[in-house]
Amino acid sequence: MYWQGHVGAAAIAYAPLGAWVAATGARRLAVVGLLVAVALSTLPDVDQRLPIAHRGLTHTVWFVVAGSIAAGIAGSVAAPLIGADAGLAGTIVAAAAATALASHLFADVVTPMGIRPFEPLSSASYTFELVYSKNRRANRVLFVAGGLAIAAFTLLVR
Repeated sequence: MYWQGHVGAAAIAYAPLGAWVAATGARRLAVVGLLVAVALSTLPDVDQRLPIAHRGLTHTVWFVVAGSIAAGIAGSVAAPLIGADAGLAGTIVAAAAATALASHLFADVVTPMGIRPFEPLSSASYTFELVYSKNRRANRVLFVAGGLAIAAFTLLVR
């Protein structure tokens, strides 16, 4: 998928978590989680700017775990800026990162190129071969659906 599809997929994936966080009264933290999810939605594609294989290391479950841990630590450190408890902020930010990074893998697994999520332990490739990454309609549909998820989330956060 292209960036629009990944942003939409991350918004769709995060919306239920964000709604739950907002329902607990942590509205500001719910919004921070949404911003983290959207911001990190395209992070695995950083490999296109690095001298490593595309859909290699950055498209694995190990990258999702490492990125989520790093984001959780950052969330804990930034908790005073958010006005939240460090443990709660770290947990929600880590969950938002995990949601965004995992949604990236799910969005890429529907393409013919697929992903190898368990490398280097396994070189097995997974693909559903539903649409090509460059399919404008598929990217637009995900982006619009993500926008609708954000709109629904916003109504719940109010």
